[in-house]
Amino acid sequence: MADLELPLRQGFAPDAGPAQGPGPLPDEIPITLTINGERRALHVRPWTTLLDLLREDLSLYGTKKGCDHGQCGACTVLLDGERINSCLALAVMKDGCEVTTIEGLAGPDGTLHPMQEAFIEHDAFQCGYCTPGQICSAVALVKEGHATSRAEIREHMSGNLCRCGAYTNIVDAIEDVLAKEAAK
Repeated sequence: MADLELPLRQGFAPDAGPAQGPGPLPDEIPITLTINGERRALHVRPWTTLLDLLREDLSLYGTKKGCDHGQCGACTVLLDGERINSCLALAVMKDGCEVTTIEGLAGPDGTLHPMQEAFIEHDAFQCGYCTPGQICSAVALVKEGHATSRAEIREHMSGNLCRCGAYTNIVDAIEDVLAKEAAK
């Protein structure tokens, strides 16, 4: 078998010893986030996810940790009004952004968001674990304006899983809010 010669990467010398990086990472990085309407100056470790920041550092336990791989949607929050899986977002990369969690959807006087009311009215939850992520995702779905049918609602909510199987009631709740928005 003949020896294969592989081209060397530019700047790589086989006898140069271990590569020297830019140096150690800082313990914490200062960032500013607006969380549920409150501007907060924070110091976070570079590897901290937005989910862990919300739950572990800020005690906002409404956002759930499900799969921790972006596959279940339990950690869905709104970032600058768009839905994201907070388990996949590094907090330091969201510096300057606005984050809305399930706790931030209700009005300052405690009035529930229309989507929260619809989920209650349509009994769109069983165990409730996925509910915060479902509601945040549904709020963004209505804002996006893409879903006009039950099939489109299902498609656009497919990133949010419910182990209890409350999908029919979830779609009913979203459909109800969409109808009310259209009537405005």
